[in-house]
Parts: sequence; C-alpha cells; structure tokens
Amino acid sequence: MADVRFLPALASIPAADWDGLHDGSNPFISHAFLHGLELHGCLRPDWGWMPRHATLWDDGRLVGAVPGYLKENSHGEFVFDHAWANAYARHGLDYFPKWLGAVPYSPVTGPRLLGHGDTQRTALLQGIVDHVRDTGLSSAHINFHLTDEARLFDGSWLLRQDVQFHWLRQPGWECFDDFLAAMDHKHRKNIRQERAKVARQGVSFRIVHGDEASEADLVAMHGFYLQTFAEYGNAPALTLPFLRHLASAMPRNLVMFLAMLGGVRIAGALCLRGRNTLYGRYWGGATLPGLHFETCYYQGIEYCLREGLDHFEPGAQGEHKIARGFLPTLVHSQHWIADPDFRQALARWCAEERKDVGRYARAAAAHSPYRTGARDQLP
Repeated sequence: MADVRFLPALASIPAADWDGLHDGSNPFISHAFLHGLELHGCLRPDWGWMPRHATLWDDGRLVGAVPGYLKENSHGEFVFDHAWANAYARHGLDYFPKWLGAVPYSPVTGPRLLGHGDTQRTALLQGIVDHVRDTGLSSAHINFHLTDEARLFDGSWLLRQDVQFHWLRQPGWECFDDFLAAMDHKHRKNIRQERAKVARQGVSFRIVHGDEASEADLVAMHGFYLQTFAEYGNAPALTLPFLRHLASAMPRNLVMFLAMLGGVRIAGALCLRGRNTLYGRYWGGATLPGLHFETCYYQGIEYCLREGLDHFEPGAQGEHKIARGFLPTLVHSQHWIADPDFRQALARWCAEERKDVGRYARAAAAHSPYRTGARDQLP
C-alpha cells in the first residue's frame, strides 16, 4: 500500500529516482536544480524556506513527489497572499507556518505533481491535506502548476490565477526579421531603434552555456545578480557556488547572455533552457540605453529562433514586455485552507480575483503589437 512521507532534504533520494517521475522537459523540477539549492546555501530558514518534500512510496519505491517547503513567510513565492496572512492575524490565528509546493524563487510554470498516473498524483494531494490537518498547519499551496494538472484538484482547493507575459513562436518564424515582420509598423520600428542604440554603443554579446562558461563568466554573472538585488533593496538568495553547480550539473540547461564592451563584461542575463522553452531568470549590469531590452528579451528571442525553441518566459510581471512581443498568459496556483470559515470566505475572494485577472488579461491582449492582433492564449 502506498504511503506519503515528508522529507527534510532531497539528499536521501537518488537523482535517477526523482527524475524518473517527470519527462525532463522542465529544468526547475530536476533533482540537480532543487538539490543544488539545498546544497549550496540558497534556502535559509530565516528566509522562511525549509524543505519538506511530499513523496509517495509503494513497496519501498518512489512513485510520486511534490517539491515542497515549510514556510514561515511568503518570501520568494510570487503568488502574493499577504492579505490572507493579515486577515488571519486580525482574527488571532496563525497563518504561518504553511506548506508550499513550488520551486523556490522561481515563478515558472511546470509540473508540480510528479508521477506517471492520476492515482499517484491524487494520492499525493490527499497526503498533503492529511499532513496539514495532522500537523496543525494553516494551509497548503501549490504554485505555478501546469494547466492540465488543475483537474486533479478537488473542489476543496481554491484556484487563483495571475498574468505573465510570454513569447510564443509562430509558424514561419525562422529568424528575427520574420518575428519583426509580424508586428505593426510602430512596434517594429521601435524594436529596431532600441537594438540600433545598443549596437552604436559598441556592445556585442557572448552566449555562454554552462559547459562553456569560465570562472570569470560565472563570477561576473553572479555579480550582476547581486547588483540588481542591491539596487532594489532585496536580499539575494542564490550563491556563487550554486551558479557553479548549475554550470557543472546542468551544463546545457544554463544559458547566459553576456554583454561585452571593449572586451569587458558589462551586463548579463541568466536563463535556464528546457526542452522547448527558454526561461529568463535574472539580469544586471550597466544602464546603457536599450541594454536591458536587448540583453533580457531580444537576445533570448533570437536564441529561441536559432535553437528551435517555441516558448520564452522572461520572468514575472512587466507590461512593457507587450511592446516587445510578449503576450499575456494566465498562470495558476491552488490553495487548501484548513479553517472552514476562512476557506469559504477566501473562495469568494478568489472567484472575484479571477474575474479581475481575466479582465486585465483581455485588456492587455488588446495592446498586442502584432499586425493580426493578439493571439488567443487565454482559456
């Protein structure tokens, strides 16, 4: 009989067993990525991240899993529930700790219920609910799950939605000029002008995969990351040893776009590559005109076109991405609330929020830069 266990680290699970639960197309749920965060000091209890992975076992064999964490705050989740925590506090109840199924610091859609059958995945969900009840937690949350996983959640889970801006390759797009040709004149001209500004300043680019990266490349990229977090007053979680780990353990998944001027690295964007998707994660560097858009967006789009990738997720938020070819896309999360009164109240709140998000997504899509109008990306 299968049983659900919650583990405080991935070290006890062989990588082959964990990675045998998914198809390998999404790098963020790989053992190498998740274990690397634990191994190299990226998950700190004082930041609220304590591994508590949900695993399903059948006769001593791992048959299902959800990467999970016990959370003492909502830091690094990108599904904002601060209002919920405040409501709990006003009623004298503790919202934290809670259990979260997610990839730390990564608002990236991907598989969350790992396993090869619905039976295993629904058993995991029931085990998570039982764990919340048995341990007195306030709630369980599963963030940025795949759309087709939604059917596995029963009506006691609350659906939330948000909008990100993604790029999707269209038939006939073989190069950047094909992509530009699909745009109206105004937006096509604007992108060409932005790219020309960068070129006139003498900036060139090196595209470096993990197995091509030198120590100097990794140190520079980590420095750009630290710079950006310092500028926004945020605490950087990813360590240089973790970046080195990605380069060695996931050598073709790690992709860095390094801006060069006079032989010096002046900016960079750190991405991960999946089977058919490029994921933009972090950027930093000099503040030259147009450099951010070139480094974070246009270089990535060219890379996708050249490498045959169909999807580019450049990160959360940012309406300015629409003008650069990224259209609104709904992302999803599910929430199980232990307190029945709060669950009922939050169900109404989530229903209203979904209506608001839908209206926003449709309004954003109306600003599509493409000549044929916005593609129908929304459910």
